[in-house]
Amino acid sequence: MEIVRLGSGDIARFRAMNLLFSAAFEDRDSYEGAPPPDDYVRERLADPRFIALVAVDGEAMLGALAAYELPKFEQARSELYIYDLAVDEAHRRRGIASALIAALQDHAAAIGAWMIFVQADPPDEPAVALYRKLGSEERVLHFDIAPAPAR
Repeated sequence: MEIVRLGSGDIARFRAMNLLFSAAFEDRDSYEGAPPPDDYVRERLADPRFIALVAVDGEAMLGALAAYELPKFEQARSELYIYDLAVDEAHRRRGIASALIAALQDHAAAIGAWMIFVQADPPDEPAVALYRKLGSEERVLHFDIAPAPAR
């Protein structure tokens, strides 16, 4: 297994990552409903503040992590936010998620980020158990606020 950070030329792997997320989260509408054009994908992958890590074995996509660097305003520092993390069902419980997070920790250290954070839904016990093992837990409420309606 190899952990790879996707770059602007990794469009096929980006699309395979989205298919993995679609299957893992059972959310075809979000990940397959309106695939972004190649130019958009290249732009995202070229952005140093978007981190797409994949665990691969040859061409097989075993797992993936998508994260964002968030520059802070209160101090000259950044946080990394794990937006999505999934492992192919046939390859779970083999340390792949931990390896992806370890690679992100290495990246965080390299850029001087002071913290990595992630949200987990309590019904997803495997994810919650993994994050409890790796970090401290903080109870918060999450609210989705829609943009203003068109006027």
